[in-house]
This record gives sequence, C-alpha cells and structure tokens, in this order.
Amino acid sequence: MQDLASEKLKTEEVVRASPVKKPTATKFDFMVVSNRLPVDRISDDNGHGADGWRRSPGGLVTALAPMMTKSDGAWVGWHGAPDETVRPFSHEGMDLIPVQLSSDDVELFYEGFSNATIWPLYHDVIAPPEFHRTWWDSYRKVNRKFADAVARHAADGATVWVQDYQLQLVPRLLRETRPDLKIGFFNHIPFPPPEIFAQLPWRREIIDGLLGADLLGFQRPSDAGNFMRSARRFLGASVKQQQVHVKGPDGEVTHIARAQAFPISIDVAQIRELATKPEIIERAQQIRKDLGNPKTILLGVDRLDYTKGIRHRLKAFEELLADGHIKVEDATLIQVASPSRERVEQYRLLREEIEGTVGHINGTYDTIQNTAVRYLHHSYPVEEMVALYLAADVMLVTALRDGMNLVAKEYVTARSEDDGALVLSEFAGAADQLKQAFLINPHDIDGLKSTILRAVNLPPKEARRRMKLMRKQILDHDVDHWSAEFLAALEEKVVRDDS
Repeated sequence: MQDLASEKLKTEEVVRASPVKKPTATKFDFMVVSNRLPVDRISDDNGHGADGWRRSPGGLVTALAPMMTKSDGAWVGWHGAPDETVRPFSHEGMDLIPVQLSSDDVELFYEGFSNATIWPLYHDVIAPPEFHRTWWDSYRKVNRKFADAVARHAADGATVWVQDYQLQLVPRLLRETRPDLKIGFFNHIPFPPPEIFAQLPWRREIIDGLLGADLLGFQRPSDAGNFMRSARRFLGASVKQQQVHVKGPDGEVTHIARAQAFPISIDVAQIRELATKPEIIERAQQIRKDLGNPKTILLGVDRLDYTKGIRHRLKAFEELLADGHIKVEDATLIQVASPSRERVEQYRLLREEIEGTVGHINGTYDTIQNTAVRYLHHSYPVEEMVALYLAADVMLVTALRDGMNLVAKEYVTARSEDDGALVLSEFAGAADQLKQAFLINPHDIDGLKSTILRAVNLPPKEARRRMKLMRKQILDHDVDHWSAEFLAALEEKVVRDDS
C-alpha cells in the first residue's frame, strides 16, 4: 500500500548530532530515563558520510519533548546500536545522554528478561514467561548502568522520571546513591495481581527497586492496587491509603512511596489537525476506492504481539463470513500488524500463524473483485494511520491484556464528524475512559461476533451520541494533561501519618 508520507520521509533532512547545548553544564534539574532515547538514527544518503537523527514517534516523546527543550533537562536512554559508544549530544533543543549497551546486554537484558520474562508475566501469562538467572544478572547490571548515568548528570535536588518495565530497579539504585533526588516512575504496561507476580523468582527485588520512587504511576487503579498488594505480601510493607512508608537498613523511614493511576493519552492536537487536512481526507477516500468501496471497512491496528488478540479478531470475522452475517462484497477487514521483536521465537511463530489464518480466510471467501482481509505487515507514519482511521467505519481493539491502547484513542480523536464505532476490549486500559465504546471480552467469540454486528449496523444517531462522549473525554485528557498531572503529583508535599 503506497502511503501518503513515503515521499516526505525519503526527502526529510538529516539532522546531525551536536554537542549538548550547555557543554559546561553537566548537571540537569530534570531528567527522563527510558530504555530508548527519543530519537532514531537515519542514514544520510546525501554523501556527507555521517548519520543523523530523527525524533521518534509516540506519545511519550510528544508529551515530554517540549518540556525538555524549555527546561534545563536531559533524556537518558540507549541510542539503539549495540557495541557502540556515542557521546552526549543535543537534538532539536533536547540534551540526550546515551547509555552504551553490548550485544549481550541487548540479548539478555532486553530480549531476555524484559521481553521474555517481564512482558508475558505482566500480561497475565498469555504466553509462558521464562526465568533465567543469566537474564536477571544482566537486567541488574544494565539497570545499574542507567542509574549511574543519571547520578552523574543530575543536579542537586533534581527531578528524575523513570519510564517502564525495563528499568524497575533504577529508582532504588538512585535512592541509594542520590537520596537528594525526587524520583518518579511510570509503568506503561499492566502490573499483575500478586497471584501471578508470585511466579517471579526475583519478586522481592523488583518491588524493592520500585519502592525507591517517591511516586509510582500506573495506567489503571487496579494496577496500582496490584502493586500495593504485592508490596504488602512479598515485602511486608505497611500500606496506608496508597502509601508505603519505606524503611532503610536501620529501620527508619527514608521516604513515602505513593502509587496512583495516571492513564496516559495521545497528542490530540496533532491527530485533530491531520484529520482535517484535505490530502489526508482524499487519501482516506482513495483507500475505500482501492478496496472496491465496500459498505463497511473494519480496521485493526496493532503491534504483532500475542497480547493484542489478533487471532480472536480474525476468528470472529471468519465465522461471521461463514454464517453469512457479513458478506465479502459488503465488508473488508484491514489488519495492520507492525513488525515486533522478530528475533524472538514466539513472535516469529505468531506471525506465521496470523499470516496462515489470513491466507485461509482469503482463499475461502475472496472473489475476483473483493478481498476479505487486507493484511499489512508494516509500520506506517501517522499521516497514513489517520487516513486509515478516517476510512474505517468500525475500529476493532480486541487486546487480551493492554496497559492502555492508544490506537483506540487515536481513532476516536480522528472521527471529527462523530461517526464510526469502536469495539474495545474490557482488558485494555482505555476501557476505563471510553465507556461508550462497545466493550467486549475477546475470549467470548460469540459475544465478539454479535458486538461486531451491532457496531456494523449501528444507527447514525446512536453512533454520534457514543462518539461525541468519547471524543470529549479524550480532548479533555490529552498527553500534556497526563504528564502535567503526574509531575504535579510528584512535586506535592506528602504529609506523613505514623498513626
């Protein structure tokens, strides 16, 4: 599929690295720490003999980049290439501090412990997690690297915001070396109930690592509750009103760690602006035309991951075709499945299964003029995604477990005419905010089928009522609201209650 922004990306200027904007100031008052830096390397095809950098897409970068450029702040993370040393540099006004990782670090810490132990464990063991001591040793070592980089560059009393499950030990490591810091942590994925978390051999160390933070942010209140229950069960922590009084080796309270829900959101302004551009509206119309102008276009947009429920969605759609409730002449499902962790065996097998299922459906139900499932194993720029959102009558989000699912929020935001329908898994964090969606249990295939039919046949008046309420919720709670709310809570004075 030829996308709208391909030529733009080909001709985009390479932005070369420059030294940090304040080379004499090695200390920063505000620091963000994440597994990856907020930039991607791009090759220079202009013959200059050097690579450049492009700002990464995604909500986190969008939310925090303006803050980084205005403040005396720096972003710490891996630059994306193993066994390579990159000095601190500045990009579009952001100071960036690369952490160097070896090939072994990437294999053991990232592909191993982070994505084959923590990821499946925190997603309700949809796939079985693996527990290897060598992976854990690497996880500890790499977390130490990140913590050391922050400790070297943080000013006295600086605010540090650590991001996500790859860096759960960093808060405690920073607390030990730099007790002067104000430390926040945000977990972008679910946090499992204690009955599942109990499987982790290093459960105590992870909880202890997280409790180094002053404020722990989670997507849903249930995630914050799961963490507090685990802190009580596995560390014997004293939990009162979402607070833990954390004690040092001498038994004295060193600080109070709080756990709260801060549901992340999207860059609403960007999506709204793109959804009104004539060229993107025209592209949406062209997508419908290329598909034969079906009566209904259904859309799924996911990373190719076993947590996303793509198999369940395909099964429901195939059965609707088999039952005759949906005809290939009237409806097409577009499934965008962006590549993910392709070196991991489970993901390779999942891709084979999904592609085999799509081939079977199309082989059975396609006609010369019509295709049942248009499967796209690509990543697309945001311009093309918004065109797809505008083209789709029904959005299918059937995640088996998802921290938030920002695709659901992007689809609703793009529907400026208040039309369309969202079918949303109750196991996605977005279900807490988008209560007017058609909420489903993706494991219930019959229920999923009947709900898809309701969405396909939704009367326009009912569609407008639902979409208008969902759009208002998102417009009032964009990604800037999320970051501002978290950082304001981090700066709050906590009243200590020893009663």
